[in-house]
Amino acid sequence: MRMLGNPRAFVAGALVLFASAASAEEKWETVAEKPYLVKVRPRPGTQAKEVWAEGELAANASDVQAVLTDVDSYRQWMPYVKESRTIKDLPDGARLTYTKLGLPVVASRDYVCHVVQESKLAADGTGVFVQRWWAQPDAIPERRDTVRLRLNEGSWRVEPRGEGKSHAVYKFTVDPAGSIPGFLASMGQKDGVVDTFRAVEKRALQHAEAQRKKK
Repeated sequence: MRMLGNPRAFVAGALVLFASAASAEEKWETVAEKPYLVKVRPRPGTQAKEVWAEGELAANASDVQAVLTDVDSYRQWMPYVKESRTIKDLPDGARLTYTKLGLPVVASRDYVCHVVQESKLAADGTGVFVQRWWAQPDAIPERRDTVRLRLNEGSWRVEPRGEGKSHAVYKFTVDPAGSIPGFLASMGQKDGVVDTFRAVEKRALQHAEAQRKKK
């Protein structure tokens, strides 16, 4: 096919269009600033939204790391989690995990995720903790009367901010599957994020106290 006009102009125009599209995809809408910054944006090609939340936690980063890596205990303290367990240990410290959620009004949801620790804090508490996950929905059979989430990915990034403080960035994208009432969708973006941050902080403080009692 013969290209009409100036090829350089064509390429330049294509680059401008590409840059404009990329810029549009990167626009975040701030839905909350306190007590935590929460931003959302549409996930292209899906009905889901990407959520970015960050803020300070009144707990040591090492204790936050400890509770976030203990997936099996999520059912004891993480909001809406009714079941949580490790299905299988994978190479390089990764794990295949199962979680079931009990939500108000709608049917239970569950998800299977591949969870990896991309970086951990050093023994002296310095460094950055990064945990990432993505859905593996077909890893185990679906359960009756429970909706399997097929899009669920995200990460935690936690770094120390002095004694008894840490800064956390929590990103996730979840397609809730099926019809979800508007108030639940909003809760997932704002109230759900706040509940999660506070639950992590509370559990981290409990972990710190338990470790002190062992000494």
